Amino acid sequence: MEALPLQKAGSESEVSGHSFSGGGGGGGPEERGSSEYFGWVYHIGFNSIGHEYCHLRFLFIRRKYVELYKRDPHENPGIKPIRRGVVGPSLMVEELGRRKVNHGDVYVLRIYNRLDDSKKGEIACATAGEVRKWMEAFDHAKQQAEYELSRGGNPREKLNMEEEINLDGHRHRVRRYAHGLRKLIKIGQGPETLLHHSTNLNTHVGSDGFFEKDFGDALERHRWKCVRTFNGVRIFEDVADNKSGKGVLVKSVGVVDAHADTVFDIILNSDWRQRYEWDTLISDMELVEAYHGHYDILYGMNYPTHLSQSQGKRDFVFSRQWFRGQDGTYTSTWEIRCLNTSMGSKVPKCLVTQILEIQPAGWSKWQRHHPSKFEKSVPYALLCQVAGLKEYALANPSLNYEPWPTIVHSKTSDVSGTNGNYDDRGTQDEFYDAMAAASSSSSEDDSDNDKEVGNKDLKVKLKNVSWAIAGFSSKQSSAVDANKELDHSIAPIVLDTCQIKGSLQKGGVDTDTNCWTSPGGAGFMIRGKNYLKDNSKVTGGDPLLNLIAVDWFKVDKSYDGIALHPQNLVQSEAGKKLPFVLIINLQVPAKPNYSMVMYYSADRPVNKSSLLGKFVDGNDMYRDSRFKLIPSIVEGYWMVKRAVGTKACLLGKAVKCKYLRQDNFLEIDVDIGSSTVARSVIGIVLGYVTSLVVDLAILIEAKEEEELPEYILGTVRLNRVRLDSAVTLEK
Repeated sequence: MEALPLQKAGSESEVSGHSFSGGGGGGGPEERGSSEYFGWVYHIGFNSIGHEYCHLRFLFIRRKYVELYKRDPHENPGIKPIRRGVVGPSLMVEELGRRKVNHGDVYVLRIYNRLDDSKKGEIACATAGEVRKWMEAFDHAKQQAEYELSRGGNPREKLNMEEEINLDGHRHRVRRYAHGLRKLIKIGQGPETLLHHSTNLNTHVGSDGFFEKDFGDALERHRWKCVRTFNGVRIFEDVADNKSGKGVLVKSVGVVDAHADTVFDIILNSDWRQRYEWDTLISDMELVEAYHGHYDILYGMNYPTHLSQSQGKRDFVFSRQWFRGQDGTYTSTWEIRCLNTSMGSKVPKCLVTQILEIQPAGWSKWQRHHPSKFEKSVPYALLCQVAGLKEYALANPSLNYEPWPTIVHSKTSDVSGTNGNYDDRGTQDEFYDAMAAASSSSSEDDSDNDKEVGNKDLKVKLKNVSWAIAGFSSKQSSAVDANKELDHSIAPIVLDTCQIKGSLQKGGVDTDTNCWTSPGGAGFMIRGKNYLKDNSKVTGGDPLLNLIAVDWFKVDKSYDGIALHPQNLVQSEAGKKLPFVLIINLQVPAKPNYSMVMYYSADRPVNKSSLLGKFVDGNDMYRDSRFKLIPSIVEGYWMVKRAVGTKACLLGKAVKCKYLRQDNFLEIDVDIGSSTVARSVIGIVLGYVTSLVVDLAILIEAKEEEELPEYILGTVRLNRVRLDSAVTLEK
């Protein structure tokens, strides 16, 4: 059967459901487990004879259980799911960006098991906002699975990795999973809007985003000065380095009364009917090519009659690349970040920033003599796009429409349409970790003989939750309590770094190149003592561990367990005498591949009862949920700074991480190439790497009050590293 037609770029279905931090707004994991997420998605894959299919499916996520239906079970009581499975702790959900399928644009999620790449599959949504919500839903289910595993319980309820079945495999019989569901959280409005071809963008999202703060986790190195305001939009100039002779960085900033997902889709939409309403420069655009879901090339035309008289009709080709951070912020030459609104406010808001690089001669001339001429220039028209978005959102209040649902309470779920009692004894199926086989039929999912989907109003309505966060503090600093993290009962050793050297040399002064140094933690913001109460962050203190060496290797393919190499420094006599070594192996995808390996040493053994001790000797599930990295581009091209950002990232949730605990060391292998977004960002970085100064901080995320304040484990500054200086590592 042919797949159902997909919507055009810019059309978007309503998103009215949200991920809950806890059932009822703040209970324990058992309350969180009572939440249920549901909505329409596309299931994308290949059938047994290699033909691609794209089917409309109704997806349920109940606690840690997942079900996939051909029809809405609310409107079709008794219908059985065609797939059913369990989310396990090895589940990974990766946003692949936008893709053209069946002559329409969708946003794709890849769901896979990080321990077995053969177990993978894809679902697609109509909008970026729905993708974000499904990622939250899967993450919530994964947290529930992790919590249940941490409690121990019946061994028969443990997840059995050998029983996992690929999403694209055959479906077998499994038992009914869910009962006692108390909260229904809807994602998307339904097929009637999902498939509707419309030129009017309706995102219908609410102010549900929860973000830690509106700043990065590394200190800002720009000095933005407001030089002009108009129509509620501010124009800034970066005056930090205005005498360098380089291009002048200018940005326009405005608050738009719409959700960040809405604004993102408006900017990406190339339909001329909508673009004419807010964009004063670009009139007609056509997609030429798209790459990896986050990069595309467009052909456009404009009629700048309102600009300088010498400028006539123009056509042009330009590229654009974008990323979405873990906090939901969209970043490119634009930055779109949700703002927290007052409790009870129904109008979402976001801060929209457009940044440009302008030739210094033209910028200075405009400032001093000819402001009226600048107002007829292309850079000015680009800066005015923020004002256009602001007014467009005000003129279209339907962008922010969202029906206010109610809570549905039930003791037993009636969705499955069976009368059997809940029974998960002996459950061994996973949803990619994974999506297990699930129905009484053994036919494949690409068989789609039933396309009738009712157009009735949904019987179940949901509740929206608004979040607010507190202020930001940078006046304090975090000091490491070494007595707490390291074993103070044992005398410290004197580290003789002369006997320990890596392949990348240590720098002496700031002007040194192709080297590393340890910059300290003052340039990073971490969670303070009162973070759980007021979300305050403080400047980092001195790192707990000492950076003793850095290796820069060139390898044929990603190299795991690099510490076991006989020539590795931890295998030397000096390395074996160190009480503890933390090894971070950043695996860089390229041709050839590279490994940036950093060695951090302690002068005492680790206190096993401390946060560091729990991380070092914990399981991979715990490590993935705590291992955090903060990046900062100290010097470099501004587009690279935008792509990398300064927000902290939980690496175990963003990319595949492997852990090796042996003897006196813990090695963490970070596979940057396992994420499409991370691979795209590192591609940009490698293009400018010889001109970049990069700071990195690693730490363990503190989630409990007794773990606060956070402290920095270690830092590194990589100063203008050359690719050709990498040393070949032979296996």
